[in-house]
Amino acid sequence: MALYPLPIAKWTVMALALIFVVIVPLTVHEYYLSILNLIFIAIVGALGLNILVGYTGQISIGHAAFMSVGAYTAANLAVRLDLPFWITLPAGGLMAAAIGVIVGMPSLRIKGLYLAIATLAGQLIIEWTINHVPAISGGAQASIQVDRPSLFGFSFNTQGSLYFFLLFFAVLAIVGTLNLVRSRIGRAFVAVRDQDIAAEIIGIDIYRYKLLAFAISSFYAGVCGVLYTYYFGIANYEQFQLIVSIDYLAMIIIGGLGSVLGSILGAVFVTLLPIVIRILMEDVGALFFTSAEMANVISGLRLGVFGGLIIFFLIVEPEGLNRLWRNIRSYFRVWPFSY
Repeated sequence: MALYPLPIAKWTVMALALIFVVIVPLTVHEYYLSILNLIFIAIVGALGLNILVGYTGQISIGHAAFMSVGAYTAANLAVRLDLPFWITLPAGGLMAAAIGVIVGMPSLRIKGLYLAIATLAGQLIIEWTINHVPAISGGAQASIQVDRPSLFGFSFNTQGSLYFFLLFFAVLAIVGTLNLVRSRIGRAFVAVRDQDIAAEIIGIDIYRYKLLAFAISSFYAGVCGVLYTYYFGIANYEQFQLIVSIDYLAMIIIGGLGSVLGSILGAVFVTLLPIVIRILMEDVGALFFTSAEMANVISGLRLGVFGGLIIFFLIVEPEGLNRLWRNIRSYFRVWPFSY
């Protein structure tokens, strides 16, 4: 695949580099750096799911399962073989890609709701396997402690050092996705999404590209799971349950299907929303609920807000936050003229 120049002005790239590499690490509090770190990890996972759902038109409700495959693969390699992160991270992604191809095989025959149910079954099977095979997880509900990554003797054990570590992989995922969607493979994905029968007529092997989309998406998910494992220092199945798959679906729907910028905006929005809800409920909810009730209320409110936002964007703005950003940019481009 040829490496294409970024479709962004050079001054924009330089400004973003100055902000994220120099200004943010020097001025932002460690707590907010931890939030940015979670956003960087979410961006990697959202980009992978958007390749499958947004660009190829397949439906998946098992994204978190592939994240868990990558997480436990890296954790076992790091703990049992003492391998460094630059080996365990791609290994976790490749293992997730292999499992993703197997789970994606039903896409050769089914689509739509039936494919969604098949990927949901994959989520449940993988989750059950991890919990009940001691060789993988150490037993039911077991966790694997993993040391923070290190490079040339330097350990990424603070939020500031993890910021640069995770920023690197987020930028790498963004650049890789931008190049992928503008390549021959990316154009084939879009052709399969828009009209698979017409794509097959013009010579595109739709079965091959469907499985390739599952493999690439699962690879991103596996890498995302590995990054979660290194960030929290633990691999635990509770980090990758079905609700996490729903969160990533919300990211790409709210951000915008078939858009790299939409994946980024969706990851930022969905990561920040629970934090904002918790802060507001702690200030306002204390007037109506006891501290014991607050946790259940916040959890239920989070799910309700997510569901409402998904329905809202599907009805009002199917192209999500990416479309809203383009509308705002177009407005100010011609302002103050009405045309």
